[in-house]
Amino acid sequence: MDKLIITAALTGNITLPTQTPYLPLTPQQIIDEAVRAAEAGAASVHIHGRDPQTARPTTDPAVYREIAAGIKARSNVIVCITTGGTADMTPAQRAQVVPALKPELATFNTGSINFSIHPIADRYKDEDYKYPWEKEFAAGTKDFIFRNTFGDLEKLCRIMEENRTKPEFEVYDVGHLYNLSFLIRRQIVKTPVWLQFVTGILGGIGSSLEDILYLKQTADRLIGPANYRWSVIGAGYPAEFQAATLAIMLGGHARVGLEDNIFIARKVLAKSNGELVEKVVRIARELERDIATPDEAREILGLKGRGRVNY
Repeated sequence: MDKLIITAALTGNITLPTQTPYLPLTPQQIIDEAVRAAEAGAASVHIHGRDPQTARPTTDPAVYREIAAGIKARSNVIVCITTGGTADMTPAQRAQVVPALKPELATFNTGSINFSIHPIADRYKDEDYKYPWEKEFAAGTKDFIFRNTFGDLEKLCRIMEENRTKPEFEVYDVGHLYNLSFLIRRQIVKTPVWLQFVTGILGGIGSSLEDILYLKQTADRLIGPANYRWSVIGAGYPAEFQAATLAIMLGGHARVGLEDNIFIARKVLAKSNGELVEKVVRIARELERDIATPDEAREILGLKGRGRVNY
């Protein structure tokens, strides 16, 4: 097996500040969390930006540049930039950070789905929210279609290739593997590919053992075991650690972080992304799976290197 690549998703755009006081919001907080996660064993950190004044998710390249440059100055960790954006952003707005920063790695969503966090809005009273935008933001996703058409996919492929940015293909359901297989057959996407199985999101596939195995079996059949490496996200607790454990056992890789899950144990909030990474490291060591350093992960994934980014 490859050494285990652990990704830490630091803040995301679907975890609300009201849900946990430990969510990093400002660029400096996100930078600090990235360093903590790297020190704990993460080879890659997945970056979303937030408005420094309002904490609302943003795709402002200046915010991403501050975060990415701050991480690079303090750590060798791989910086994976999101192109996911939010419900009120066009695909072009979501993708603008790639030509601006030319990162080593960036997310690439492989299909359209209903993507919703609207049940979160039912958990809190109006006076409980930390920021005025949060309730409307969460409730509004009930009518949100996360758009990733074939036209969008082809455009993003060109942007990634032009900037020598490796796509991290986000797979939210089985049909997304068929989309990716189509792009590979058309020679729009080159193999080997790096897959991230995103499980447990309302609107996508679940996080059960059977769900994850079906994704892997489908990838084996459509793409071929020699043509991809995979990681898995289990959204929520305990799915995050159960999915990570399965990936460790099967030769896959794992993502954890406050974007996906805010608990370190049942009803116990994680105080940092580093704490979540440390738990996966402990599980991997118990199962005798070695942990990849950032440079080892770069070699495994075939990245261009941190010297060729634009920040």
